[in-house]
Amino acid sequence: MADNDQNQMSRVNKNKEAPKTKSSTLTSKKKKKKGKKIGWILFFTAVIAIFCALAGYLFIMVSGERLLDENRDKLTANGTSKVYDRNGNLMGELSIQKSDPVNIEDVPELLKAAFIATEDKRFAEHNGVDIWSIGRAAVKDIMARSMVEGGSTITQQLAKNIFLTRDKTFFRKATEVSIALALERNHTKDEILGMYLNRINFGGPYYGIKAASQRYFGKSKLDELEIWEMATLAAMPKGPSKYNPLRNPELSKERRAVVLTLMQQQGYITAEEAEKAKKVDYNYKPPASQQKYTAFIDFVMEEAEEKWGLTEDDLNIGGYQIYTTMDANAQQAVEDEFNNPDNFEKGAGDAIVQGSMVIMNQHNGGIVAISGGREYQRGGFNRAFDSKRQPGSALKPIVVYAPALESDPDLSKDSRITNEKQCFGKYCPNNLHGYSQSVSMAEAIQRSENIPAVWLLNKIGVKTGFEFAEKLGISVTEADQNLSLALGATGSNTFEMSRAFSSFANGGELHEAYAIKQIKNSSGKVVHENKGTKNERVMSKDTAVEMTDMMQLVVQDGTGRNARISRPVAGKTGTTQSGITGVSGVRDVWFAGYTPELTAAVWMGYDEPSSERMLKQSSPMAAAMWGKIMEKAVQNYEAQNFPALDAPEAPPVEEEAPQLQAVSNLSGSYNTELKSVNLNWSAVDRGGVQYRVYRKESSESDYTRIQDSLGGTSTDDIGVLEGLTYSYYVTAYDPESDQESEPSNVFQILIAGSAPPEEEPEPEPVPEPEEQPEPEPEPEVQPEPEPEPEAPAEGTPGGENNPGQNPGNGQGNGSGNGSGQGNGQGGTDTGTPPGDEGDTGGSGTGSGTGEPETGDETTTPEPGTDGTGETGTEGAATQSGDGSVQGTVTSPSGGSTDVQGSTTTEP
Repeated sequence: MADNDQNQMSRVNKNKEAPKTKSSTLTSKKKKKKGKKIGWILFFTAVIAIFCALAGYLFIMVSGERLLDENRDKLTANGTSKVYDRNGNLMGELSIQKSDPVNIEDVPELLKAAFIATEDKRFAEHNGVDIWSIGRAAVKDIMARSMVEGGSTITQQLAKNIFLTRDKTFFRKATEVSIALALERNHTKDEILGMYLNRINFGGPYYGIKAASQRYFGKSKLDELEIWEMATLAAMPKGPSKYNPLRNPELSKERRAVVLTLMQQQGYITAEEAEKAKKVDYNYKPPASQQKYTAFIDFVMEEAEEKWGLTEDDLNIGGYQIYTTMDANAQQAVEDEFNNPDNFEKGAGDAIVQGSMVIMNQHNGGIVAISGGREYQRGGFNRAFDSKRQPGSALKPIVVYAPALESDPDLSKDSRITNEKQCFGKYCPNNLHGYSQSVSMAEAIQRSENIPAVWLLNKIGVKTGFEFAEKLGISVTEADQNLSLALGATGSNTFEMSRAFSSFANGGELHEAYAIKQIKNSSGKVVHENKGTKNERVMSKDTAVEMTDMMQLVVQDGTGRNARISRPVAGKTGTTQSGITGVSGVRDVWFAGYTPELTAAVWMGYDEPSSERMLKQSSPMAAAMWGKIMEKAVQNYEAQNFPALDAPEAPPVEEEAPQLQAVSNLSGSYNTELKSVNLNWSAVDRGGVQYRVYRKESSESDYTRIQDSLGGTSTDDIGVLEGLTYSYYVTAYDPESDQESEPSNVFQILIAGSAPPEEEPEPEPVPEPEEQPEPEPEPEVQPEPEPEPEAPAEGTPGGENNPGQNPGNGQGNGSGNGSGQGNGQGGTDTGTPPGDEGDTGGSGTGSGTGEPETGDETTTPEPGTDGTGETGTEGAATQSGDGSVQGTVTSPSGGSTDVQGSTTTEP
């Protein structure tokens, strides 16, 4: 009852609430009207949206049908682009390579599956457009605020080949969708897949699955393809150049593995089949192409895509006219010499010695000729741009000497640099030509010495050399940031090296390299044009000129003599050793150099070096190739000279210096191992004196100074060739008084059986090892002193057919048999083998009958009678077939003394 009373009281209290006012009633009505208004707006908006969607859909349908009809002929590739050289002459056409269309019934099911699994796994389910893929792509596009993700189906990719605009815009995407939908309405899935496989590009001029099968595997029947080969082809549409197995075998193999994984995941192949196919290496070599200038054309296509977005597909069938910087004369010279097997060592097994070359105009950056390798194929591995090989000593001007001149104004080509055997921490480089107290910078470059280069890089700092190389466009890495950088980075190519050296040739300015001057469309309208390249000053003009002056010595009388042509040449050789323990030979040889008109770099070596695949020759082979090609390449350019160094101001002469004493006792010998002539002379009695070496070959009329600024009394001449006779003399030079002495005696030598001068194979750059406790230094081995020559002893009577006792000591360069030997009384004159100095044998007397026989360079005189021993005199030197130097010193009475050279008193 109490509860009922409470409920009644509650109802009474509610009934007693204040009545609603008029204003509250109006507010309620307004809210209802506003809600109805919003509802109507939403309704009409939805209707309009649906109408617009339907209208858009109808528009897309109509547009797709119209565009498909207008572009149906583009379902098959046609039209070619033409490429012209720098003079406007046609050099070739980008004609496409296609085979007869293949019927979809003839395509193996597994090959179809490879493309479907990779490009469009929902191909059988959608109607030309995959909403899920587009949604995923749209999210990525929104996040990137641009069109970055494709989301295209196989049908859309086919549509893209019809509508050739390559811009990633929303309009293009919509057009592509409309054509795709039209294709799906007019063709079956098999027909669409068949058109796709017959139409897509497989790198370079190769279109269609059958043409690709023939190109990359030599198989015209698709049912002969193995699983790994199918996957390799299916990997290519995403990037026909990038995943080209001929050009980038490693990237192709990586992409192939992705395709095989997708095929396995979607149930087309087993895990075992996938793993087996992933491990196969691509080794197919297609037959040689008959098309000319293929490497240059490939680079032109790459540049067009990189700079202006024109793909291989566009250029192959777009009907463009492409005007380039190619010089037909230079390019033909490259083609001819790279096709000549005599310019290369014979390969090991079925592997050939490869090479590459780039020639460019240093004054504007235009590339005039390219070799991508021997037997190069369109779309193949272009070694001129894609390889990474160690340049060896060819890098020294870039990472050591030029940055040293730039960073230290006190340095010059005449600056003395240490050449003593030493270690830098745990890094211990070696010299091929021995050691000395110091050499000039010019001589260090000329002879390609290692110790001076490493010492100087250590002095200026590795960072300085590293950054200078980067500035010149060399691809150095973190692994190169150590002293071994002085002897070659981890890898470069002939394009980078040619461009870097062009900065020396162009007075310190580096141009951006390019190959395309202008592109016109099929209507003749200019659509792209190179209006001049950027250039950057990378070093002072003085540094560039001084480097050129020093690198001319490399070609004149150094390791690059084989590069000499009818024009002035400056350059640097490079050689890298095998890098395999216990294996001799050379991995890479280089020559990078320039004339006043053009710059070029040559590399030679095996694509895949191994213990069996090593070069036997050194850098002269690359220098010779450079010379043969450049002699022809420069013919269409007006001959010029390199700029000369500004002569330094001569110091004031306070008083006339005393006459400088002439050098004496010049002698020499030939080193068969180093293939060099070793010269020795006596020092002059004045402090601060330097020595200059002059040389002429027998066919030359004048002597040429080959070395200067020498601080010691010996040197090696590595610039000698077989079968030639050389004469030398040395002068003393006082840099303070600028006084040069009279010439020394002349030393003459005939070289037989020697090879051209070779430069030192550079050790493979390796990071400096972690610091270990310093080992006890090994004592330096001192050369054993030569024994003092003994004075000739008093001769004793000899028997009728025997020499007297105590023969004289003839101090010539061989055994001195200067006297006759007979029945008379007196000593004989058989001298002991000498050191490097002295021309005369000892003397002895005797009475007898007969005349001694005259000896020659290979025999000993027979004893004569009635001979009187006399003082032996000098004789001419020759070299025997085994490389040893021999000769004779003839005495007045007809005996002879074997020597290693000859001396006269006048040059």
